[in-house]
Amino acid sequence: MATLYYAKTIIPSPCKKLYRKTIVASVQPTPSAIKVVINGINKAIGKAAILAVTRARGMELAGAIDSQLVGQDAGQICGMEEPLEIPVLNDLTMVLGSIAQSRETGVVVDFTEPSTVYDNVKQAAAFGLSSVVYVPKLELGTVTALSVFCEKASMGCLIAPTLSIGSVLLQQAAIQASFHYNNVEIVESKSNPSELPSQEAIQIANNLSDLGQLYNREDISTDNPARGQVVGEDGVRVHSLVLPGLPSGTSVHFSGPGEVYTLRHDITNVQCLMPGLILAIRKVVRLKNLIYGLEKFL
Repeated sequence: MATLYYAKTIIPSPCKKLYRKTIVASVQPTPSAIKVVINGINKAIGKAAILAVTRARGMELAGAIDSQLVGQDAGQICGMEEPLEIPVLNDLTMVLGSIAQSRETGVVVDFTEPSTVYDNVKQAAAFGLSSVVYVPKLELGTVTALSVFCEKASMGCLIAPTLSIGSVLLQQAAIQASFHYNNVEIVESKSNPSELPSQEAIQIANNLSDLGQLYNREDISTDNPARGQVVGEDGVRVHSLVLPGLPSGTSVHFSGPGEVYTLRHDITNVQCLMPGLILAIRKVVRLKNLIYGLEKFL
């Protein structure tokens, strides 16, 4: 990238000073694009990630990994008009080796399964690549082990319970509100009954716990199932509403004397996760350890 600036030259004269303006061009090297490898492209979020990365400034899709769709073009799988000429591979090592040889900055985005995350992150780190992990149901033991590994290897890794910026902002607002209200209920809506309560609801409940607040004291000990499930030890209750066709959403209801304060976040499709993903890719390359949660980057 060329930077232009003015230089003022003084020309000696017996009567007066003369000034001459000259334009000097300083050429600075353009930073290379971040090489991004998507692991798990057969999922809806994997396909959306390929489109998001190819459209993002300063990024380049360097690989598409999946055990299915092997050999097919990554762009055509995502419905792009022009092929990307990047075939889907089932060998992560081959792609990582190619990026490592070029000595360029790279990130592996992991959408696979909980059982493979640990090995995937270690493999990426061995080739000098950082990792962004968005895999539901990841066990705490895996996160702890990866944290120790990344600290020793001085490699960046983000494990994100959610990539939705709106969801993170709701969680942050809920924490602030919790210091001012004694009653709180979480209501989530889903189109299918799997994984209830959701990871997002559990995360919010955990965030509101251990803050020195005890919620819903009037019936904190009730076992009436209509009152929802208590998550954590501080009385936060979660209610799950399941209806086919219902958009995914989370509401946090607080109440105090004479008022009700409600926070709500709805998700209509997987595209809502892409801004958070692009942000995570840009930030994780600067890390030398493991970070848990996208909120660290906001």
